[in-house]
Amino acid sequence: MASDAGSRTDDETRHDFALERYRYILQQIHAVNENTYRFLGIYQTLATAIVAATLALFVGYRKWEISPDVARGGVIGLLILATVVAAYTAVLVIVGSLTWLDYRNEECDITDEMVRQGFRERPQAKNFFRWYETYILLFILTSVVMMWLLAGIFVIPAMK
Repeated sequence: MASDAGSRTDDETRHDFALERYRYILQQIHAVNENTYRFLGIYQTLATAIVAATLALFVGYRKWEISPDVARGGVIGLLILATVVAAYTAVLVIVGSLTWLDYRNEECDITDEMVRQGFRERPQAKNFFRWYETYILLFILTSVVMMWLLAGIFVIPAMK
């Protein structure tokens, strides 16, 4: 009889631990999702500031008596900075996605063991087109390409 009570206590302890771990995993998944939006907000803010600085340099380089070569170099330097910020943000989004996948798989492991096998479907990489991170990465890539194209077509050639 004593072993029944001990066994029951072990089961309760196991259940309590699994429940706390499940709560933690859900909290981490939520935090990873929030971080992605924070990274996007930081990228948008920095990209906007860098583009504004680029346009200010383009508009004011003559008034500030900066040679066209130096001004073009400044524009290219600012575009490189925007590209570095975009790459850093993309890496953070990708790492966040991989972290999310790990937590979701751990969530599935817990529900498979504590509820029933297959209770929660595992994430599948083929569904990447449904993930908002995919579109955030596409936005970042598109915005950087557009910055370079527009600067290469309009800004840099006009700095004579």
